[in-house]
Amino acid sequence: MSYCIIWEFSVSKSQRTAFEAAYGPNGPWALLFRKSEGFLNVELLRSCDRPDIYFTIDRWISEQAFRDFRRDHSVEYEALDRRLDGLASRETRLDTFTEQP
Repeated sequence: MSYCIIWEFSVSKSQRTAFEAAYGPNGPWALLFRKSEGFLNVELLRSCDRPDIYFTIDRWISEQAFRDFRRDHSVEYEALDRRLDGLASRETRLDTFTEQP
C-alpha cells in the first residue's frame, strides 16, 4: 500500500516544456524526493481534453515517510518551490490517497 498526493496544475503553452522538465520523473522535484528512502515515484499526466491541465501523482511508502521527508528537507523543498514558481499559473493539491492492494 502506498500514499499518493495528487496535484493539479494549469500551465500556459509557453511554459509547457519547462514545466514538464521540472515536474517529470527526472526533474528537480523527483531528484529532491529521491533523497528520501520513502519516496517511490512521481507520475506526470497531461489532460487530453484540456492541454493546459497537468496532474502529478507523488507516491510514497507511507504518509509518515512523506512527513519525514518534509521535515528533513524543508529548506530545500521551499527553495525549489520558490525557484520554480511561475511555471504554472495555478497549482492545487487535490487530495491524498492510499493505493489498495
